[in-house]
Amino acid sequence: MEKGSPLVVLGSSKRFPSWLHRPLPDGKELFQTEDNIRKARLHTVCEEARCPNLVECYSKKTATFLVLGRECTRACGFCDIAHAKKPVMPDLDEPERVALAALELGLRHVVITMVARDDLNDGGAAHLVACIEAVRKSNATVEVLTSDFMGVHSSWDTVFRASPDIFNHNVETVERLTPKVRHTATYARSLELLAYAKKNQMRVKSGLMVGLGEARDEVVSTLKDLASHGCDIVTIGQYLKPSRKKFLVQEFIHPDQFKEYEAIGKELGIKHMFCGPFVRSSYNAGIFIEKTGQIIDST
Repeated sequence: MEKGSPLVVLGSSKRFPSWLHRPLPDGKELFQTEDNIRKARLHTVCEEARCPNLVECYSKKTATFLVLGRECTRACGFCDIAHAKKPVMPDLDEPERVALAALELGLRHVVITMVARDDLNDGGAAHLVACIEAVRKSNATVEVLTSDFMGVHSSWDTVFRASPDIFNHNVETVERLTPKVRHTATYARSLELLAYAKKNQMRVKSGLMVGLGEARDEVVSTLKDLASHGCDIVTIGQYLKPSRKKFLVQEFIHPDQFKEYEAIGKELGIKHMFCGPFVRSSYNAGIFIEKTGQIIDST
C-alpha cells in the first residue's frame, strides 16, 4: 500500500464515511515486526482476524499474539479466524517463542489472545498460563483475552492463579444479537466469567462492537451489565466486515456516538472507557495501561 492510501476492509457492504478513512503510517518497522513474528513461528490476531489496525500496530513494533494454533473450534459470524472441529495440538514450545518475540520487539506490555479450544479438556487454560509465565520472565506486564472455556470454572481458576495484569473477555455484542453473532458463547456466561474474574481480584476488561444492528438503548443496557459485573475497562469499536462471508455492516456509527457511549460508561461507574471507530480490544493496549495507572512505558 502506498503512504496516504485510505484503509480498505474486504467485503464492506457500504461506502465508508469520512471518519473511517485515514492515512497509513510510514511503516519503517512494519517488515521488522513481520520478520520477528515469522522467525518465531507465531500467529497474531492482527493477521488471522484481518484487523484494520494491523499496519499501524506493526509499524509501531507491537502485535497481539494468538496462541493455541490458528484454527478456532468456533465459527463466529464476525471473526475471520479459520474454523476447525479438531485443530492441531498446541506446540509445547510456543510459550517460549512468544516470550522471545515479545522481548525482541521490546514490548513492555504483552497482549496474548487465544482461539477457542473446546476440543481440549481444559479449553487451553494450562497452555495460556505457560505463555503468561514465560513472558513474565522479561518483567513485562501481561494482558490476556480469553474464550469462556465453555463455563468450566476449573479452567477459569487455572488462568486466575497466574494473575495476569489484565483479564479480558469480550461480550462482543448486545444480548439480543449474541446468538446470531457468536458461536456457542452466551451473553449470560460471559457476564458470569467477568464477575468471577472480579471476585478473584482481577483487573477486568471487556469490549463490544457496534454497527451490527444494535440500538443505542441496547448498548447502554450492555454497559450497565458490564458495570454491574465488575468491569474496570471497556472498549467499544466499529464492526468492520473482515471478508465477504461474514456479517454485513448494518451501520457506521458516528464518532459523536462513541463519545456519548464513553461518557455513559463512566457515569455508570466503569473506570476506563475507550471508544472510537478503530478501537479494538488490544489496540494501543500499552497506552491504555498507562492511562489506567500501570507504571510501564508505552508500547
